[in-house]
Amino acid sequence: MITDKKSKFLMIGVIAFSVLFTSLSFYFYQAFFSANTLVDTEEPVLLKIPRNADFEQVRDSLIQQGIIKDLVTFSFVAKVMDYQESVKPGLYKIEPKLTNRELIRLLRSGRQTPVNITFNNVRTDEDLAEKITRNLEIESADFLRILQDSVHASKFGFNHQTVLSLFIPNTYEVYWNVTAIDLFDRMHKEYNRFWTDERKAKAAQLGMNPTEVSTLASIVQAETAKADERPKVAGVYLNRLKINMPLQADPTLIFAIGDFEIKRVLNVHKEIESPYNTYKYTGLPPGPINLPDISALEAVLNSQQHNYLYFCAKEDFSGYHAFATNLRDHMINARRYQQALNSAKIFN
Repeated sequence: MITDKKSKFLMIGVIAFSVLFTSLSFYFYQAFFSANTLVDTEEPVLLKIPRNADFEQVRDSLIQQGIIKDLVTFSFVAKVMDYQESVKPGLYKIEPKLTNRELIRLLRSGRQTPVNITFNNVRTDEDLAEKITRNLEIESADFLRILQDSVHASKFGFNHQTVLSLFIPNTYEVYWNVTAIDLFDRMHKEYNRFWTDERKAKAAQLGMNPTEVSTLASIVQAETAKADERPKVAGVYLNRLKINMPLQADPTLIFAIGDFEIKRVLNVHKEIESPYNTYKYTGLPPGPINLPDISALEAVLNSQQHNYLYFCAKEDFSGYHAFATNLRDHMINARRYQQALNSAKIFN
């Protein structure tokens, strides 16, 4: 009788253990190998993990963005896989139907999804700082501090007046959590990649270095938005430089004044005291007046050879210019344009 009871209890124990073991095994399998991300969608989601974030912040972001369905199993697997102590910042592309194990392996690996940065139509340091950091974790103010740090710029041969020429407008892939210093250094690598031996040789033939090419290109870019006209405009300024004639570039006056809303440069503007006043001072100004794009840089390096010394906006407001080899013809063109401005009631 006692033996039968022992056997019965043993059987119950075996069955209970089997049930418990099966339940735990199923739980472990579900926790590690069942889909737990974006189970109700087919679209991936980008997860941002800020610098210095801890596991609780990651977990909260996953819940708030609706990325994970079961927080308990995620937290359990994260504990087992030691992710709680291995949080890596960055931007991660979370695909639908990932298991907890796959998700944690991705987050632990630090395999970020890069983002694109694009910057153009830049006039000032502040413009650049705002545009280059738009898709990044960096605050624009933090990048601006590095940009205006003369010590850091001088490492690469630039100063506060020439540093904009370091940046070649284009689209670049970087990591979302790149630091301000690393981004600056990356742009210097892109600068070196752009300034090939061939381009440096073309600059040397013009009697210029890359920074001087950028400075002239910035003026050309400000003068005309027409890419097909830029080599011709560049040729005018190069002709003036050759004979030590003032560039007399209106955009440099606007830059010196700091009022980019000016539509019409007047004689009073030409009296401003500034090294950027190319009516008063011959040669190039101290640095770029904007961030010249590749089209403008190439326009200087591959400028048209001609005898023009003057150009003036056409009176049809097409954006193109009338060119002249002498002052008399230029004044005729200028009067036509001034009459068109008056007719359009553009006085300043």
